[in-house]
Order: sequence, then C-alpha cells, then structure tokens
Amino acid sequence: MYSELFCQSHYSFLTGASSPAQLVTTASFLGYEALAITDECSVAGVVRAYAEIKQQKLPIKLIVGSYFRFDDALSFVLLCPNKAAYTELCRIITNARRRSQKGEYQLAEWDLRTIRHCIFIWLPNTQEEKDNYWATWLTSQPNIKTYIGAQRLLDGYDHHRFATYTQLQEKFEFPVLACTGVLMHHVDNLPLQHVLHATQAHTQVSKLGRAALSNAERSLRTVSKLKKLFPEKWIANAIDVARGCLFSLAELRYQYPSELIPKGASPTTYLRERVEAGIKVRFPDGLSDVLRALIEKELSLIREQEYEYFFLTIYDIVQFAKSRKILYQGRGSAANSIVCYCLEITAVDPRQINVLFERFISKERNEPPDIDVDFEHQRREEIIQYIYEKYGRERTAIASTVICYRFKSAFKDVGKALGFSESQLSFVMKQINRRDSVIPWQSQLANLGLDPANERVKLLISITEQLLGTPRHLSQHVGGFVISSGPLYELVPVENAAMQERTIIQWDKDDIETLGLLKVDVLALGMLSAIRRTFDLLNKQFPINIDIPFITKLGDDQQVYDMICQADTVGVFQIESRAQMSMLPRLKPRRYYDLVVQIAIVRPGPIQGDMVHPYLLRRHGKEAITYPSEEVKEVLSRTMGVPIFQEQVIKLAMVAAGFSGGEADQLRRAMASWKKDGRIFEFKEKLIKGMVARGYDTSFSNNLFEQIKGFAGYGFPESHSASFAVLAYVSCWLKYYFPVEFYVALLNSWPMGFYTPSQLVLDAKRHHVTVQAPCVNASNYEHLIVECKGDKQIQLGLTLVKGLSEKSANLIVSCRPSTGYKNIEGVRTLAIRSDELEALASADAFRSIAGNRYQTRWRLMDKQADLPLFEHTNNEDTFNTAPSVAETLIEDYASIGLSVNDHPVALLHRERELGFITPAKALLQKPHKSIVKILGCVTGRQAPGSAAGVTFLTLEDHTGNINVVVWQATSRAQHKTFLKAKLMQIDGIIERSKEGVIHIIAGKLIDRTSWLEDISMPSRDFH
Repeated sequence: MYSELFCQSHYSFLTGASSPAQLVTTASFLGYEALAITDECSVAGVVRAYAEIKQQKLPIKLIVGSYFRFDDALSFVLLCPNKAAYTELCRIITNARRRSQKGEYQLAEWDLRTIRHCIFIWLPNTQEEKDNYWATWLTSQPNIKTYIGAQRLLDGYDHHRFATYTQLQEKFEFPVLACTGVLMHHVDNLPLQHVLHATQAHTQVSKLGRAALSNAERSLRTVSKLKKLFPEKWIANAIDVARGCLFSLAELRYQYPSELIPKGASPTTYLRERVEAGIKVRFPDGLSDVLRALIEKELSLIREQEYEYFFLTIYDIVQFAKSRKILYQGRGSAANSIVCYCLEITAVDPRQINVLFERFISKERNEPPDIDVDFEHQRREEIIQYIYEKYGRERTAIASTVICYRFKSAFKDVGKALGFSESQLSFVMKQINRRDSVIPWQSQLANLGLDPANERVKLLISITEQLLGTPRHLSQHVGGFVISSGPLYELVPVENAAMQERTIIQWDKDDIETLGLLKVDVLALGMLSAIRRTFDLLNKQFPINIDIPFITKLGDDQQVYDMICQADTVGVFQIESRAQMSMLPRLKPRRYYDLVVQIAIVRPGPIQGDMVHPYLLRRHGKEAITYPSEEVKEVLSRTMGVPIFQEQVIKLAMVAAGFSGGEADQLRRAMASWKKDGRIFEFKEKLIKGMVARGYDTSFSNNLFEQIKGFAGYGFPESHSASFAVLAYVSCWLKYYFPVEFYVALLNSWPMGFYTPSQLVLDAKRHHVTVQAPCVNASNYEHLIVECKGDKQIQLGLTLVKGLSEKSANLIVSCRPSTGYKNIEGVRTLAIRSDELEALASADAFRSIAGNRYQTRWRLMDKQADLPLFEHTNNEDTFNTAPSVAETLIEDYASIGLSVNDHPVALLHRERELGFITPAKALLQKPHKSIVKILGCVTGRQAPGSAAGVTFLTLEDHTGNINVVVWQATSRAQHKTFLKAKLMQIDGIIERSKEGVIHIIAGKLIDRTSWLEDISMPSRDFH
C-alpha cells in the first residue's frame, strides 16, 4: 500500500499537467490507499477529484490539502485531518491571496504561527543554513505538527537529499514520510509539463535548462517501484498520516444569512407573510382554489427542503432593485413557481404556463432551487455593491469561472514554448479554418509552411491537442454570488478578482453544484436596460404606468404577432438572430407559449436531435400527433409529441425507462459534458433496456437516445425559455406600438444584441422613423426623442462621435445657451481639446452654425477668432468647397459609425453600373431557384455547431438584410474572400420556402471591399 501526500493537478495553473480526475483514477488503478490533491495555495481542484471518486466509486481516499512557498528557503504542504483543519487551511489561503493581486499570493509569518489543526509537511531545500533556521523555528512552534516530506526523483541529487532528511530527523526529531510531489498522472505528460513550465516562465522549453524536470519521476509511480525507492518506515509514516486524515468535502454544510428574518418571526412564517402580501398585488381579484392549492403545495415543499432563506434572499435583492427602479426578471425552474410570482421575482404569470410548476424543486433528487435573476446590464453594479454592503466582504463573494485553453491560446502557447516565431504562429492561426469538418486543422498545416513530418511540428500538434480544454487561470463568474451566515473563508478560500472591488471563491458553478451549495445568480441583460429606458420615455407621456405586468395582462396582441410572423424583429429580444428570423414565418407564433417554443427550438439541441421538422409538420396539421403511451403523452403533449425542452428529455428517461431521480440527475450531468468525456454512453444500455422492458419498441428507444445526444450540452430549459418569452413579447410590443421610444432606448443601451447602431438606425428608417445626425445644438450626450411638426424623431447623441469624451460632451450640453450656440467660437471657449473639436467637425456636428465639415475645419484653423480684438466681428466664411456625397458618407462612417442620409450600397448603385445586382427588397419578386447577383456589406458570419460546416452570412444593403448559405466546399475554395471581405458580391441561387423565407445559396464570392475604400463596416463574425 502507499499514500501520496503531495500532488498538484492542473489547477496549479501552468505547473500541474494532469486533471484531478486523471490523478485519482490512476492512483486508484495503481493501488494507492489515498491521494492528497495539494494545488499551490488553492483548493480549486479538490472538488473535481471528489466528484470523480464519487461518480466512479473509486476505492481511494481523497485528502484535501495545499502546497505553499513562503520564500526561497521554505516550502511546505498543509493537509486537513478534520473539519477544523480545513477551515484553517481556507483561512490561510484567503489571507495569502487577499494580500496580493489576482493570481498571486503572499504568506505572512503570522499565518504559520496560527496553524493549530493542519498537518505540516516540510519540504527542505537541502541548503544547510536555511534548513537549520526553519527547523529551529518549527521546533519553537509546538502547535504545528511537523513532518519532513522526503522526495526521491532520480535526478542525481537524491544522495544529498537523503543525507539532509536523515540529518534533520536526527537533530530535530521530525518524523520523515515519503512523498513524490506529483505533477502528472503518467510519464507521457512530461512534454506537456515542460511546455506549461516554459509558458509560465515566458521562455522556450529549450531555454529552461536545469529548471526543467529532467525526467518523469514526478508522475504517479507504481507501489512496487516506490517501495524500492524509499525506506519502509517513511512509506509507513505516509500511510499513517493519510489514515489520520478523516475530513471529507461531504462534511461541508451551507448556512444562509439570518438577518433577513425579522425578530420574532420564523423563516416559514415570514416567507408566507411576503407571499400573502404578493397575492394581493398579483391577484387583486382573488385566488382560485387551484392556485391556492398550488401555493400551499409549493410552500410546503420549500419548508420540507428548508429553502426559505434562499427565496427570501432573492426577494430581498429584487426588492432593492425595485426600490431603485432597476428592471429585473427572474428565470429558472424555481423562478417560474407561483411563489416567485407572488414575491415579484418574475413577471411570468403562472396562469399562462401552469405546466411548469410540478417539479420546480425536486424533492426526490434533492436539487437546490434554480433561480437566475437578470438585471439591467448598465445598472447591475448597483446590485452587486448592495450585496457586498449588506453581507460584507467576509460573507459573500462571486463564484469563479475556470478559463480553459481553446485552440488559439493553446496553439500560440505551445508554439512559443517550442520555439516557433510569433509571426509564423500568427499567420498560421489566421489561415486555419477550424470550422472545416472535412479537413482538420492538423492537415491544413502542410499548406501553411509547417511540415507534419517534422518532429517539432508533431510535438506542436500533439501537445496542442493535450492542452485543449485544460484550465489556464481562474476568472470571475458572470454573477453567481455565494452568501453565507458566517465568514465565507470557513467554507472555501476567497481571493481577489482582476476587477477592483471584486472577490471570488476558488470554486466554479459546477463545483458548487457538486457539493450541493447554493448560489444567487445576479446576471446582466442588455434588453432589460432597453425596456426600462423605453418605459421611462413612455411614462413621461402617459398618465398610466406602463411596465412588464401591464403589457402581459393585456393578453396576446395579434397585431404584434403579425409583426413577429413577418420576422420584423431587428433589435428585439431573443428572436432577432438570423436563425430565429428564418424560423418565425415557419412556426408562426400566435400566442405566448408559441414564443416559449420558438425561443427553445432554434437551438443546437432540438436541431441536432431532429425535432424541428416533426414539430412544424405537426403544428401545421401535416403529420399526425401520436404517443406510444399515456406517460409519454403527459410529458410531450404541450409540444405535440416532440421533445423540445431539456426538462422533457429528463422526464422521459424517468417515465419511459424507469430512471430514478438520482439516475436522472446523473443523466442530466452527463448530458452537460458528454462531448468532453462521453459519459452519456454509459446510460445508453440502461435507457434502451428500460424502455424495451416497459413495452416501447427498439426504434423508439434508439431514437430517444439520439435525441438525448442532440440535447447534450445544448438543451434549453423550458423554465428559462418561459422567462425569455415574456421579454421577447414585451420588446416586440414596444417596437410595434412605440418604435421611436424603443429605438432610442436600444441605442442608449448599446452595446447589446446582434445589431450595431448603424443597423438599428437603418431599421428605424425602414419603419418610417426620421433620424437626425449628432449636432452641438440639438443633441445631448445620449440619444433623444424630438418633435418636428408633430412627428416624433430620433436625435442621435454626441456619444456616437468618435474621439469625443463623455466629459466634454456633457460640458457642451450643460453650457449650451437656451437659444443654442450662435457660432463655433461659443464651443471653443469651453476649453475643449483641439482634437475633440476636430472630432466634432468630422462628425459634422457644427453644421447648424458653421456650415459643412470643410467649412468647419477652415474655421477651426483660424486662430484669429480667439483674439479679443475679433471677439465681436462677423466672421463670414470665404471657404465654399463642400464634400462630395461619397466623401460625406466616408466621413460619416469614420466619425460616428453610420450615416443617417445614405448607405454605402445605395451610393455604389448611383455611381456604378450595378443594374445586374438585385437589392434585398427586390428578391421578393424573384422566383424560386432563379440565379441572382447580390451585393452587400457583410454584417455577420455564423457557423453553429449544428450546421455541419455550413456558414450563414448576413449581407446588408440599403433596402434590407440578405441571408446567405455558404456550403463548406464553397467557403474552402474561396477561403480568403469568405473570411476577409467587408463588401461582398455573391452570385447564387434563390431558395424560397413555402412560408416565403428567402435564402441565397452562395456560388461565387467576389470581394468588393475596395469599392468602399475608407468606409469601416463592422461585422459580427462567428459569435
């Protein structure tokens, strides 16, 4: 037997070369009794090891610990024999991390002196003077239980090491135990470890010298080999220490903060009080018996699972948001409960989706509640600071996100470490087409100057493949807060994030879920900012308060749905993408639940599971709706017999294959990660056998498994779709009835969504909205609504002017006379920098007082106007040259990113003989399968994983958007034009569906970017 007490995983970033799962699995295979995961000043990897042992039922003990370097002379490992030691370890890590910037740590001697419970494994550095100093110091600390960690690495220095260990043992009487300092689970990972080491050192492997591992002895070695390398006593000591480590992560228990409950009240009574108060708001006409029974059922389940604090924590946060008039929307399975509706956590009316409640908290699977709350993206910081202020830095932090290597970062780091030049790596990365499913990137290297037969290139390929998906560093989660009743560092270490005023824990959302801990998701959503801004504009005009509940209570508006069915959804929420807009005329949503399905069906899960076409056929009465059993009908009836939502797939496994709640939960987890580890195939036999045993035929069973595979990693929950559908409908309602207010709000909330300000302005003009360019006399910093002859118009703000600071823009607005600036000198006196004045001139913002751009620049060059002698003179222009239409358009795009007067393609039509080009609007008159030539600015390239190598281009001209399908062979044959063109001509074939959806199947791609010259058109590529 053997127990390894010093082992670093790849959560010792850029040091360890194996995952926690690989380490515990290999150690168990080798017959180890125990393995300590001791990442450097971190416990980030232990949960992954714990989950692997639990999942695979491995016969090995996991010991929690951490490795530290105090200075050049002292390094050591701390192990946790009990819960008190674990709390102590988390405190030490937290203190060390909080003293330093992100990614670093600094121990203080005080940290060492306060060790009371952890086992201290000292790793002598074999320098006699320094070792004797620290040995003497440790002897003076009777509370520290010290062992000497002996390493044998077969690197030529073992004789000296062993002499040091023996001398220190004899002189100071510290027991010695055997340890390796494992950095990899197998010897084959040595090249990978060398590359990681070189990356960390910002050098090449060939230049590491003696700092690099000289062999693979820091891998997991066989027990028989270890017995030959170490004295029997040292191995026995390691085993004894391991057997004394009884702490398990299963002991961790989460406790909610208690101050949310008023004195004299219990969590149960206070939650009921808040729900009853909410009932009066949400149901002013009273509750039906059905809804009252449902409320009682949910409250009873919450009480049984002891989740009152969780719901009250969310309630407290949204009440704060409400008090500050910050728009929010809850989503998730628990968020769509009637309790959450009464607590005003969500605006989803339960009467519209009464099918979503039955399992909002799974009693059988003991799942924590699932509630995400989206807030306005421009005001979420107020929510975050409220949480920090309410609970304090000691009791709350954000969950981490593990940033893993993707192809570009892996290829670049490996290439640099192996000595390839940065210019060569940059060239290759730009030329490789990772979306080519026929020719893998490895094979493409041969045409890019890298010979696959070359040994260094072989290493580049193999190590890049090994590195893909491995952790590189910790970052902060988008908004998952963990809040505790006591110091959070007693549960998990806390460290500084890169962003100021942010702290994160060392576990990510998967780790939190594994341990059954609860987090509060405080997320940002741009559309909420836009909707709230629209409401603000409307509520200044109307005596009634317009908000989300006001709109949803009006019911389904068929005029709004007419607009949706026409795919007139640029700028709205969720259904604005190219794929969604193509589906809308086919699915034809006519009510709220149709939108719930619409949002979820245009996802890789339903697409890869081949569920879209059957659903559409059944929806339009072209295919009979059948169910193999009543149980399946109960699950699938609301989606016409086709599984659309993630919850349905899981429920089918339970009702049709006999999965228990726990097995269904394991299936859900396997679905989420099957492309990484393929574990979903472990369920195939049980799923099919279970269904056949219950009378389902084999073809149905196999088909269900294929559908589950399609959903794996991509399935969209019905609970989230229901919440998104509310915002989708509200945004469509606002766009239909109040387009000016909606566009202004969208522009003021940018960046968000799929569309640039240029595209939003173009869409507004298509809806007969007049848009005015930025002007020093008419604009504020943000965009405004102005009235002209009774019509509402959009006045673009100075925020669009590139090179103009917000401070200067606000100064111009605040100092502007009531009658406006009379001349350019009025603005020049504001002490605005000359480059900012030139930016305003380029944007033509002085046109109302100084003529065109050229005239304005002429005036800016005239310094005499600054002299007191000329203060009251009439400075008439003598410069009468005006820019051409083309020059105006170019400067519009260069200075504010758009033009309110023209479009590049419209200009080209006027200046060139483009009669052979069919504009977007004219495609409606072209017959199916006809050959056309189109021209447009490339505004998007999308290559979804479900598209089998197909890329979808979006071209924009002056009449609208054109959707183009580019087959893989076409994009490969015309690679450069396909990837680089900003203005593209495409010769292709029209594909028109029965519903009138038009796509162009691309044939020839022609780069016409040179026609645009200096016009910069941004493209949303592969988002």
